[in-house]
Amino acid sequence: MNYLSVFTKGIIKENPVFFMLLGMCPILALTSAAQNAVGMGIATMFVLTCSNIIISLLKKVIPAQVRLPCYIVIIAGFVTFVTLFLKAFIPPLYNELGIFLSLITVNCIILGRAEAFASKNNVFASALDGLGMGLGFTLALFIIGSIREILGAGTWFGIVLFQEQISPMMVFILPAGGFFTLGVVIAVINRLLKKRPHNISCDNCPVKGMCKRGE
Repeated sequence: MNYLSVFTKGIIKENPVFFMLLGMCPILALTSAAQNAVGMGIATMFVLTCSNIIISLLKKVIPAQVRLPCYIVIIAGFVTFVTLFLKAFIPPLYNELGIFLSLITVNCIILGRAEAFASKNNVFASALDGLGMGLGFTLALFIIGSIREILGAGTWFGIVLFQEQISPMMVFILPAGGFFTLGVVIAVINRLLKKRPHNISCDNCPVKGMCKRGE
């Protein structure tokens, strides 16, 4: 197994946000400020890495019939730890992230990596996969959060960048601005990596023959 590839694929090649479009809830809800975005990214990366390790260790013990409930219990334990840690030591960040901390438990990125990778590979590879995917998720949050905060509030990590000469565009810190920023970033990345959209045909369409195009 190429461990370097396992670690790096989640950062660029298989970035969970830009290429797999996972974790959209925190991406759109918590990226109006870069600081909140990075905080959520690091919290998710910690939970993802630790849960991958434990699930990989217990993969031969967990019954196949109840594997998903077991995964959720393991993930929820680490989410509880992160929540209590932030509440005790970083209250402002805890207050900003709010309910989205608890929602890490059912984040499709974490459950997806547990099912697709950690339950099938060794502990070291699972830890690298969690770190890589977590870094990729954090990077996506950081990029989108920075763009939205700079354009929408004129600040970056709370530091004022523009004085009265330039008025911030408030739309970027609204939900519509989140969708727009995400779409533009994905388009730019696909352009830079020269990715082309998949060809769409009627061959594998489930309603082939029921529309005029498929006749």
